[in-house]
Amino acid sequence: METGKKETISVETTVHVPVEKVWEYWTAPEHIKQWSNASDDWHAPKAENDLRTGGKFLTRMEAKDGSFGFDFTGIYDEVKQHELISYTMEDGRKVEISFIARDNDTKVMETFEAEDTNSMEMQKTGWQSILDNFKKYSESFQTS
Repeated sequence: METGKKETISVETTVHVPVEKVWEYWTAPEHIKQWSNASDDWHAPKAENDLRTGGKFLTRMEAKDGSFGFDFTGIYDEVKQHELISYTMEDGRKVEISFIARDNDTKVMETFEAEDTNSMEMQKTGWQSILDNFKKYSESFQTS
């Protein structure tokens, strides 16, 4: 019998960038298009983001060869600047992202409800790959 409680998966990384910049890179459409893909043969040619409670977002994810694509969409449940974003995806699953400032670093923790089509491991790997791309992209602006 279905209990309605979905299994959750968590991924995280520490970005060596201050939280204010991490927030900007995470939420601005011109940045989202640069990092929101799980592998080099995918890209995000379109991103829209109304970052407020009740606001909607859309990221178009496509294989670069044009063989497949989909819209990743949802509605924001809660937005606390530089701290928390939670949203509900179009299919009803919930996601929560925490941004934890630590000096000039930011820990990004993402927890999402699993879907039933792909294995838990495949989902975790895919979301972690996107988060790793975000880290790489964000840190590419830093000068040492």
